[in-house]
Amino acid sequence: MLAKEMISDVIPTLRTSDTGISALNWMDIFKVSHLPIVNDKDFLGLVTESDIYDLNIPEEPLGNHQLSLVRPYLHEGQHIIEAMEMASKLKLSLIPVLDTRKHYLGVITTTELLHYFADFAALKNPGGIIVLELNQNDYSLAQIAQIVEGNDAKILGTFLSSSANTTQIKLSLKLNVTDLTSIIQTFNRYNYNVLSSYMKHDDEEDLLEDRYNLLMKYLNT
Repeated sequence: MLAKEMISDVIPTLRTSDTGISALNWMDIFKVSHLPIVNDKDFLGLVTESDIYDLNIPEEPLGNHQLSLVRPYLHEGQHIIEAMEMASKLKLSLIPVLDTRKHYLGVITTTELLHYFADFAALKNPGGIIVLELNQNDYSLAQIAQIVEGNDAKILGTFLSSSANTTQIKLSLKLNVTDLTSIIQTFNRYNYNVLSSYMKHDDEEDLLEDRYNLLMKYLNT
């Protein structure tokens, strides 16, 4: 999915004539901690809650203050994964999207990103999770998929994480089966380090589904 396909149609933009108080009110209504300041079609930057709280006179127009506006944005044709990377790195509650002429189109909220990636990562589908630890040089998704599929299972989603100052990575696999016994045995036979596994039983599967539903309910409040 491209960035332009996830633009929100409800998040307002600010003008330099808007006050800090007005900006805080909009942030509270839409549950965000950033809002874009736009002059006609030109994206000037994001103003944050902390920027406004630092103002001596928040009742004055934003244009009366020297704001240190950050200007992160995505081009409309960039993939949505890049939005998640940017939001995580910069701790943003929304990401502006610009067209090829760098005109402002709208924003993508991190709440919508979470909804999208919950579906993208197959979190709602029943199945088990296996976490592997391996060296970066030994990582081969093709071989890992072959082991899983050799045990009559499918990989629904993957999540890769690493820590600084180490060559070790952790790979979380979401599978379409809950009985992981034979798959774990095969990984062990191929000298993979299985750190943990989850949802071997139906009650654990129900528990994860309940937690997912609670997460969705929280995001919608």
